Amino acid sequence: MNIAIIVAMTKELELLLPLLHNTSRTTVNDYTYHTGTIGHHEVTVMQCGIGKVNAAVGTLTLIDTFHPAIIINTGVAGGTGHGASIGDVVIASAVAYHDVWCGPGTVPGQAAGCPLYFESPLTPGTIERMGADLRRGVVASGDIFVSRTEEVQHILEVIPEAVAVDMESGAIAQVCHLKNIPFLCMRVISDAPGATHDNIAQYENFWEDAPRHTFDVLHRLLEVL
Repeated sequence: MNIAIIVAMTKELELLLPLLHNTSRTTVNDYTYHTGTIGHHEVTVMQCGIGKVNAAVGTLTLIDTFHPAIIINTGVAGGTGHGASIGDVVIASAVAYHDVWCGPGTVPGQAAGCPLYFESPLTPGTIERMGADLRRGVVASGDIFVSRTEEVQHILEVIPEAVAVDMESGAIAQVCHLKNIPFLCMRVISDAPGATHDNIAQYENFWEDAPRHTFDVLHRLLEVL
């Protein structure tokens, strides 16, 4: 299967590239693509940049260039304090926006002409076959690095089921929805905003001790596809 994997940041890319074998590198329209194999899959990895616009443009360019059968977004995410702790790996059951409202006829979080939740095609049984200690839940996406308890509270008002927050997966999911390409999201919790601690320090400390094995869960995901 031709699989594409998108990350936002250089640090995420550096953790992911060692998983690739027989690699080559191609540059198209200022994007660098790393192609190779993971198990029996042909895999293309790209770094799109941070935020929804970068994610959407990068995803569309990737689709037009490599025509993947499925797209996976992976990397780090903040926790909401509901169902996932720092270091946990979250497989998204669905992805939604927390910073979108298009007016009458839509609900907060819903892009016009799209569903509120971009559902994952993975079933609970498929996730169980991965044999890893995983969390499953909704990932909420928006153009903000969430650092305050009030921001988490607002996100949960819009998307009550959110267990993690990021800045790219919603846009990637929307492009995949519009292009009829299956989309999966897998995130590692790097920090969790709270009234009694500094989550920015948590985030920085996570990268100092970033456990490579958390990204190795990707191997198990690819094995069940």
